[in-house]
Amino acid sequence: MKTTTNDPIVAEVRAARDKHAAQFGYSIKDIFKNIRARQKSSGRKYVRYPARSAAVTTTSTSVE
Repeated sequence: MKTTTNDPIVAEVRAARDKHAAQFGYSIKDIFKNIRARQKSSGRKYVRYPARSAAVTTTSTSVE
């Protein structure tokens, strides 16, 4: 399996992501505000799905 450590495409995507995040001081809130604003101004239609509730997990600790 090829690792992504030396993949030039992955490196380019990571560099672009880092550059974008640096513009907002790596603030997640500010990054996503910018993304939402860019989506809105693009004129494209974006699909938004309603939030789903978290799955409930149970663990069984029975001893036989």
